[in-house]
Amino acid sequence: MITELVCTAVAVGLYLNTLDADFCYDDSRAIKTNQDLLPETPWTNILFDDFWGTLLTHSGSHKSYRPLCTLSFRLNHALHALRPWGYHLLNVLLHGLVTAAFTAFSRPLLGGAPWSLLAGLLFASHPVHTEAVAGVVGRADVGAALFFLLSLLCYARHCGSRAQDGRCGGGGGRCWGWMLASLWCAAASMLWKEQGVTVLAVSAVYDLFVFQRLRLRRAFILFKRFNTSVLLSLCVLASWGVILLSARLYWMGNTPPNFSNSDNPAADSPHFLTRTLTFLHLPVANAWLLLCPDRLSFDWSMDAVPLVRSLADWRNLHAAAFYGGLVLLSLFGLRGPTTTSREANGKACVANGKSIANGNGYHAPDTNHNTDQGPPKTTLNGSAGVHHWPPQASVPPTENLVLLSLAIVSLPFIPATNLFFYVGFVIAERVLYIPSIGFCLLVAAGARNVYVRLRTKGCKALMLCLCAGLVLLNGLRTVQRNRDWSNEENLYRSGISVNPAKAWGNLGNVLKNQGNMAEAEQAYRNALHHRGNMADMLYNLGLLLQENERFSEALHYYKLAIGSRPTLASAYLNTGIILMNQGDLEDAKRTFLTCADIPDENLKDPHAHKSSVTSCLYNLGKLLHEQGRQEEALSVYKEAVQKMPRQFAPHSLFNMMGEAYMRLNRLEEASHWYKESLRAKPDHIPAHLTYGKLLSILGQKTKAEEYYLRAIQIDPTKGNCYMHYGQFLLEQSRLAEAAEMAERAAELDGSEFDVVFSAAHMLRQASLNEAAERRYERAASLRPDYPAALMNLGAILHLNGKLPQAEANYLRALQLKPDDVITQSNLRKLWNIMERQGLRVQARAQDAEKRPLS
Repeated sequence: MITELVCTAVAVGLYLNTLDADFCYDDSRAIKTNQDLLPETPWTNILFDDFWGTLLTHSGSHKSYRPLCTLSFRLNHALHALRPWGYHLLNVLLHGLVTAAFTAFSRPLLGGAPWSLLAGLLFASHPVHTEAVAGVVGRADVGAALFFLLSLLCYARHCGSRAQDGRCGGGGGRCWGWMLASLWCAAASMLWKEQGVTVLAVSAVYDLFVFQRLRLRRAFILFKRFNTSVLLSLCVLASWGVILLSARLYWMGNTPPNFSNSDNPAADSPHFLTRTLTFLHLPVANAWLLLCPDRLSFDWSMDAVPLVRSLADWRNLHAAAFYGGLVLLSLFGLRGPTTTSREANGKACVANGKSIANGNGYHAPDTNHNTDQGPPKTTLNGSAGVHHWPPQASVPPTENLVLLSLAIVSLPFIPATNLFFYVGFVIAERVLYIPSIGFCLLVAAGARNVYVRLRTKGCKALMLCLCAGLVLLNGLRTVQRNRDWSNEENLYRSGISVNPAKAWGNLGNVLKNQGNMAEAEQAYRNALHHRGNMADMLYNLGLLLQENERFSEALHYYKLAIGSRPTLASAYLNTGIILMNQGDLEDAKRTFLTCADIPDENLKDPHAHKSSVTSCLYNLGKLLHEQGRQEEALSVYKEAVQKMPRQFAPHSLFNMMGEAYMRLNRLEEASHWYKESLRAKPDHIPAHLTYGKLLSILGQKTKAEEYYLRAIQIDPTKGNCYMHYGQFLLEQSRLAEAAEMAERAAELDGSEFDVVFSAAHMLRQASLNEAAERRYERAASLRPDYPAALMNLGAILHLNGKLPQAEANYLRALQLKPDDVITQSNLRKLWNIMERQGLRVQARAQDAEKRPLS
């Protein structure tokens, strides 16, 4: 127990600095934008959606069915919303539990404290675990590993009880209780992450090669003697595995996931030789991360691992050495026992690094005896060979541990090999979390074997120092790697050397959010320098340029992004917005309509796609609304309502539907949509203002005023709220109050033309002509090319007796809009007054000759 506590303390201690870390990389999509975590979302959605919140049967789903992990995220969200520390704390605690379970599992295999301590410390400190523990989405791997080990521990108990009871068919209730616990833990492991189901195969290896001590030369004995209880256990494992895999395949719609070329370039290669050589190389690259975790990265996609295109590639030598080593280790494990690690026949076994002879050793049932005939008859010193778990002072031979270690390393990794289906990654460090259990067990078993063979105390001391140094180096590297995972900027900078395209692109997003626009632009350009067809990076660069009002450049990059990925709806959306603001309304309409027709099939993030499509329809409807085409606008809005995803915030869309119905004088329907807007977002200011206007029209003046005042209360700094309230007061002939609201609106939003212009109108109607003059002058300065602003400024100057200035503004207005009847009439009246007063009339004769004034 002390060994487990020490290893757990080290595992937790190494990751305590991650509790202050932010969400990083995939955490955003799995947690921040995952609707399955929200309390208003039925928890049963977890059973039908993938890890990212997409319906499993959707063509764009990754088919990653991990409901237990998603449920743990939902519990975190319920306790502390989106504060990262709680998510990280649970990850660290789970890692501590996995370390304790692994140490407990390795103790009887390695012979007690010293070597199980080494195995536990190696696992606790291995740097390759950082992504799984420090990255919140890595919880899927950590949770799966916990139940993986619990399943193995339960199955080991099952084997011990089976040997002790002699048979499991009749009175072996305890035996089958452990089997049932093992099966349910295996199912739980799979529901944390897919590879957890492989524990059933590992359990079979444990039973045959560790517990039964099966050798290659005696493989036929198990079946020749018809060892019913063992065969029954293996059949149960196989049957449960078939059931779990069949259920999972059925639940995800019997279709494999689709991945982009950048996720797994080898899978998209048309050349069989390239695919084969690359897929043979990838396990070698993963194994190197376990052996020497010097180069680690948050992402290994795209060209981080170049394709192996020919037999002449030197990396094929690495693959040959790796697979040759695996074969040799496997043959070593299948051969007979050596002189220092023989079967427990009373001669010798190894425990705690020492030879034990004629002791109560570890013994499996003799496979020459049928276990249906009772307990095994093998004895040591006259004692019956009753197997206990954990066996006291006993260990299996090194050969058996090698086979078990190789099984734990390789079997959980098989889903990532592209052997049965293509996967959506090249290398993912968190996938190595469970295989590292076998790696650490193999290293500890090898160290123990070398230690036993050494003859001098000095050599043995040196061996122990090397083991301690390895643990220390791993721990230091883990602490260093934790700093990389402390925030996104450090993480992406650390990945530039491995995957420059992806790292620079993600770093650009971080720098942009920090307000470092110049550095962000350069980071995006660096990413595109390494990989010029990345649609996301082209889009992100376009977005940055758009926000900096470099619209022509932004349009260029949006078009490149669409060319690279024609289904990128967000690029269409922003292209349409720029075109609409530039007055190119027909092109904007075509862009919005094109976006609306893009299906969401086979898309990586269908929710984000649907949100962009809905926004396109919203903007198209708004454009039609401003053109007075209310029926068409309503049709578009209704389509947007049908297509919008669950996470889309619909308050603005509902409010615009209310405005369209109001323009059509369909006040009851307008009222319904204003209420829906307020229900979706109770603090939505535009809906308060428009609903207040509707209530005023309906004669509900008191209630209307409540909504205007509530809008002001929500945000007292918004001049627009005071402007609308002032117009309401003006309609009620409360002129002094209206004037006060107008002045406040103009002070708060002095750079907003519409607010200042409306404030000037209200002041004029309240007969505060001097104040109105100041506001009209401000409005005219904001939009000097707007004829109405100049005409109204001329009119207020006319009223205030400043006739020459009024004349000048009337003439400027007529230059911009020569056929404006009101301005012409006002100017004629002004000239008549000026003539009566004997004032010089500017340019009157010339203008009269050029065009008649009606």
